[in-house]
Amino acid sequence: MTRYREWFGVRFEFLLYDVTSTYFEGEAGRNPQAQRGYSRDQRSGNKQVCIGLVCTPEGLPLSFEVFAGNRADVGTVETVVRQMEEKYGQAERVWVMDRGMVSEANIAFLRARKARYLVGTPKSWLRAHEQTLLEKSDWKTVQDGLEVRLVEQPEGEPGERYVLCRSGARAEKERAMLRRQSERLTGELVKIDAWLRRSPQSDQEMVGRRIGRHLGKDPAAAAIIVAEVLRDGAGRAVGLSISSRLDAGQKAHRQKGAYLLRTNCDETDPALLWKWYIQLTQAEAAFRTAKSDLGLRPVFHHKEDRVQAHILVCFLALALWRTLEQWMQSKGLGTCARQLVKEMAGIKSVDVVVPVRRAEITTELRLRVVTTPEPALAQLLAHLGLRLPKGTREVSNVVPKISP
Repeated sequence: MTRYREWFGVRFEFLLYDVTSTYFEGEAGRNPQAQRGYSRDQRSGNKQVCIGLVCTPEGLPLSFEVFAGNRADVGTVETVVRQMEEKYGQAERVWVMDRGMVSEANIAFLRARKARYLVGTPKSWLRAHEQTLLEKSDWKTVQDGLEVRLVEQPEGEPGERYVLCRSGARAEKERAMLRRQSERLTGELVKIDAWLRRSPQSDQEMVGRRIGRHLGKDPAAAAIIVAEVLRDGAGRAVGLSISSRLDAGQKAHRQKGAYLLRTNCDETDPALLWKWYIQLTQAEAAFRTAKSDLGLRPVFHHKEDRVQAHILVCFLALALWRTLEQWMQSKGLGTCARQLVKEMAGIKSVDVVVPVRRAEITTELRLRVVTTPEPALAQLLAHLGLRLPKGTREVSNVVPKISP
């Protein structure tokens, strides 16, 4: 941690924590942690493990922990907090987590350890602030289209602060998603209505299952749309009456784009608290890098120790990747490490082995040759302060290749 602080100038006041999963190809029968659970990769049929990652606001990974694939996110917090305290001491740090990690038990655990936290809250907590969301005054603009304000929360603990946030762009996105879900659900219900009118059904359970299957696919729309089964004198289902709950629709419309943050920090500026929380995107970006660029998924190993080793290698690679991005940024080259690695692939190093005879003993002379970079690549290397060796040089102490 001391070297991290010296090399990158980072501080450890904030620890970002998030959980992802990676799936297996195969049954992984010899790994007790390989279980089916909520898949972030849309691979619900595959076994998986969950990975908890702690990183800094700059995206530098600090620690990770592997959990069983069916472990709930909320059940990982205590383990990770204890692990970090064992490694680095029980200092006053701010734990930043999204609402999927939060339970009242976890909040009580953090408070008992005198830890500070900044977390998301359940969507249901927005109900207490529906009127506030309609107000025009007392909001503080953080950036274009995003406003925040401090509010009181009935369910809150003493000493806590709550930040109500509303985003115009997020509201439009969520409303568009709800609109598409509503249109899809209505279309499926209309099909069921036409089916029942053509062929009345006596099997009420079958009709209920068919309706419920579509309601379950779009729960947000199901809270707004009502489907009532119409029956004839014989009790058969002969159609559907499809309508919308006006009050539920208006409530959903008001809450779109809004979310509530919860903290026990001393800071009173809601804009600054929001900026601290939004740093969680660094943890999400770290997961994307690990999965897309560093080969975290899928996992082909089956034994538990090999799976742990696979994830460890990916974690170390992520640390190097983030280090490379920090280095690039300090040199004014942006933060696209992927492009830099692609450009550097043009540099080749070749060993030329020449047999030589000395004092009637035949040995090998190994000469290392490095390609001359193209002008654009040479300029890039100069920006980074890197110099490639010129000419050829003799190398020794080369580990011989071991035949399989």
